[in-house]
Amino acid sequence: MTFRMPPEWAPHERTWMAWPGPNPTFADAEELAEAREAWAAVARAVRRFEPVTVVHGPGQGESARALLGPDVDLVERDLDDAWMRDIGPTFVVDGDRLAAVDWVFNGWGGQDWARWEHDSQVARHVAALAGAPVLSSRLVNEGGAIHVDGEGTVLLTDTVQLGADRNPQWTREQVEAEIHAKLGTVKAIWLPHGLSGDYGLYGTQGHVDIVAAFARPGTVVVHSQQDPAHPDYERSRTYVEILSAETDAKGRALEVVEIPAPTVLKDEDGDWVDYSYINHYLCNGGVVLCGFGDPNDETAAGIFRRLFPDRTVTLVDARAIFAGGGGIHCITQQQPKVRQSAV
Repeated sequence: MTFRMPPEWAPHERTWMAWPGPNPTFADAEELAEAREAWAAVARAVRRFEPVTVVHGPGQGESARALLGPDVDLVERDLDDAWMRDIGPTFVVDGDRLAAVDWVFNGWGGQDWARWEHDSQVARHVAALAGAPVLSSRLVNEGGAIHVDGEGTVLLTDTVQLGADRNPQWTREQVEAEIHAKLGTVKAIWLPHGLSGDYGLYGTQGHVDIVAAFARPGTVVVHSQQDPAHPDYERSRTYVEILSAETDAKGRALEVVEIPAPTVLKDEDGDWVDYSYINHYLCNGGVVLCGFGDPNDETAAGIFRRLFPDRTVTLVDARAIFAGGGGIHCITQQQPKVRQSAV
């Protein structure tokens, strides 16, 4: 078998999401209501371009339907949280065959607040619904911790795949071998860490999809904090330096496109924010981009319009999503369209 993970800009069959329910991430009714509004806004934005299926917990279907509208598909399964990028499968293809990689999920490194009894089974539920055989992995990993160019290159971070709370017995070489075997990649580019805010209460401990992402083969967009007062000022310069010196699996020097961070530096509690435009989602004909009610929203949208001239860029307010520990990319998971065999 030669399964590989297509790049996000390849055609999709549909997008999978999960519906927020009462859980530690959304501590009260107001936070849960705000999260549901935000998740629904993303689902509706994606639905303009491709089918969307939302998995909801028992008894949550009515609340989901009320906000999502009639043209989003709903499926009931047990859930703990709502981050489909991480709890769902990573879909891979081999010609006209679809399969689903099921990583080990342990609540982003077994965090005290996290629950994952049900979420650890979601990848298999979604795979079954998609009609895709499961490729099981022993690696503790999440979909937000990888990003591929579709031509053999994958982005990773030291503090996730090599983190003591995920894979303490694995070497870098073992991680790379497993990632390559499951994704069909041949070269890993490692970044040392994620954004500073991603190590807070609801952080993932360094997911790459808030830091850097491929926009096309040979081109990577990178978070660029412009204010020296923010701890990500130095971090983002480290990312640019590393990626600018790298080549991809085809031997091409990477073109690095810096995306200026939002101007907001701290949240209402005085904590550093990890607001980032990198955590966007590509769907058929569209780019769904995190918005923050910020002067840099349109600056970022303009850059993405130049990078994706054939796609419609839609800004969706992501502040309620980031309050729970992620962004638009974190709550979506693409199912690639497989090539149809000749009749």
